[in-house]
Amino acid sequence: MTATGSTVVRQAEIRRVRPDDAARMRALRLEMLADAPLAFLETLADAAARPHTEFAARVAYTSAGSSNAQFIADPGGRLVGHAGGTVAPNEPGLTVIYAVYVTPTWRGSGLLGELIDEVAAWSRACGRPELLLEVVVGNDRAYRAYQRLGFIDTGVRVPHPTIPALNELQMRRQT
Repeated sequence: MTATGSTVVRQAEIRRVRPDDAARMRALRLEMLADAPLAFLETLADAAARPHTEFAARVAYTSAGSSNAQFIADPGGRLVGHAGGTVAPNEPGLTVIYAVYVTPTWRGSGLLGELIDEVAAWSRACGRPELLLEVVVGNDRAYRAYQRLGFIDTGVRVPHPTIPALNELQMRRQT
């Protein structure tokens, strides 16, 4: 609320990345890894050591096409959210959601749902009517947030890809 009692509404454009987003995507990726190191498949040190040209190539690759896409929340200036989607190699009607992140000051704003909705729209347009994502077992905040967005726990548990002591649970929903 402002001093006058009116509500402050923050808005961010939700869109697919473009090649010119590479530097801001790199900054967001480093923030993601610092804030939630168990949620992603690389360490902050590894990402920080990667040359900018690798970030730029990844952003360019995911900016077009139907096999892999990244969507961002852009309020102007620093990026505040991200969600990616990629084809599932063994399930042609499935998009796997990856690298979902909303910066702490934007959590609870509805941005997570908007990012997931963009991945879902892209997935539908590509002929894939189902979404899958994985959440570290014990990350109850993320689990509840995905439930609110219509994802259902499948009961499937898989080893965390980089930390053997952890497991991830799979959740699915229709696009």
